[in-house]
Amino acid sequence: MPSQEFFFERVTSEIHQQMEGVLALAERLARQPLGADAQSCVAGVIEACVNVRQIVASSMDLRNAAATGIELNLAPHRLRDLVDDLEARWGARARASGVTLLVAYDGDPEASALIDAPRTIQAFDGLIAQALAGVRRGAVEATLKAAQDGDVMRIEGRVRGGGDRNLGARALDIREIEALFGLEIALASALGRTILTALGGHIRADDNRGGGETLVFDFQAACVLETPADNGTAGGEDGRSAHILVVDDNATNRMVAETLCEMFDCTSESAVDGVEAVEVAKSGRFDLILMDIKMPRMDGVTATREIRQFAGHAGRVPIIALTANADPEDAAGYLSAGMNGVVEKPMKPENLLRALQENLGGGAQSAAA
Repeated sequence: MPSQEFFFERVTSEIHQQMEGVLALAERLARQPLGADAQSCVAGVIEACVNVRQIVASSMDLRNAAATGIELNLAPHRLRDLVDDLEARWGARARASGVTLLVAYDGDPEASALIDAPRTIQAFDGLIAQALAGVRRGAVEATLKAAQDGDVMRIEGRVRGGGDRNLGARALDIREIEALFGLEIALASALGRTILTALGGHIRADDNRGGGETLVFDFQAACVLETPADNGTAGGEDGRSAHILVVDDNATNRMVAETLCEMFDCTSESAVDGVEAVEVAKSGRFDLILMDIKMPRMDGVTATREIRQFAGHAGRVPIIALTANADPEDAAGYLSAGMNGVVEKPMKPENLLRALQENLGGGAQSAAA
């Protein structure tokens, strides 16, 4: 990897990880009994962190897409749930801008398709962001339509906004959209169109009577006969909440992991290095261990090998590697050392959720992700 490539990866990863940490701390602070001015300051910090995180994530996605194409992870998903995700993702932001976001679903309520749900939401993101930026008051309408045609599901997304700028039908010029709407929206728009190309979809713009435009995208996906069931909450033995040991020498990383564990109704304790992790793991009171790899005194791989020497449950506890080095060769080494899986840093809720589902009795609430 050329040095420029290496440092781009390291810098963007570090920015993303630090923003995750600041966001987790700010969200925990927001739950404290603060005065109105303090709450307003915390809300501003949270909004800034979310924006920076999104800019970094979109930049990395676009760069990776240019190099290797968009990676799609297809899975069965109930299509009406996408509309709820859109409302949760954009409703508060629209209200803060003085705009009403109206979301609707048109189709069989139980219709499911084999899609990449997060990527489909990202395809919507650029359109909604652009529509909201062009409206000063009134409403933006986002509609998802699903129509089954044999074994194929035809999926159409529509975002109707006001304003007098009609850019959707033109070839994307990221610099032009950035000048009009800002960098975050320009990146979201570019990423959305890149995702639609990967999905085999198309995008067009229809003029609205009285001004503005309706941005429309469509693509096809394979139908799924049944909707995957909700798996409940992450649980340990005997149906109780799982108790997790978080091992990391970085205080911010520990806080992020503990916050995510709390999100999935798990309790947690922490250790600052491998030596401390081995000592507390002897008790056998943990259902799972999240183990950082690079730590002072004793690294995660050595600590895992030590723990695997214990008798009974203490030696069999699932151990998940937490690392920024999650290449296949690295992951194979962690597994050969006795670990049960790998979660890449910066840690994402959906990746931790998957690790909990695969290694604990029961699953975690998909809604919590």
